[in-house]
Amino acid sequence: MDKRIQEVEPGSRPELAGIEANILKERGRISHLYKVLLNSPDIAQGWESLLTAVRNRSSLPASLKELMILRVAVLNRAQYEFDAHRPHAINAGVSEEQIQLIQQDKITSGFTELEILVIEFTDVMTRDIQVPDALYSSVKAHFNDREILEVVTTIAAYNMVSRLLTALHVGH
Repeated sequence: MDKRIQEVEPGSRPELAGIEANILKERGRISHLYKVLLNSPDIAQGWESLLTAVRNRSSLPASLKELMILRVAVLNRAQYEFDAHRPHAINAGVSEEQIQLIQQDKITSGFTELEILVIEFTDVMTRDIQVPDALYSSVKAHFNDREILEVVTTIAAYNMVSRLLTALHVGH
């Protein structure tokens, strides 16, 4: 599949040095995704700020965040995103069995009750967008306002990521 937007080679545009430095500080490298984002400095900078907050500054357990991210990738058929987050999920304590299970259509076992509930919430936000009050109330019973905002933002942000990746054919 051909890339739809050219990647900006890091170091090739002096005006991007500050943004590239921030990406390197937070990510350790400038991935294909960020090379595409560098085509628009303001988008790249805003993206980096938002995604850093979601991934690195959230109060949620890393394993729960990574389960949401992997699930969004599965639902949106964003293999690059799934592959990129698989090692993060493993480092966060997600088992290989759970990584296999997260790829199934319906999740009913292999996870804690809370994880299954959050996966269901991820499914509904990604597939249906509208979250029924009963499901929201079930999730809200486990989280304070900050945490529920972080759950919703994680799902929403990674839907944005996966949709950009697939629309622009950003990949390995």
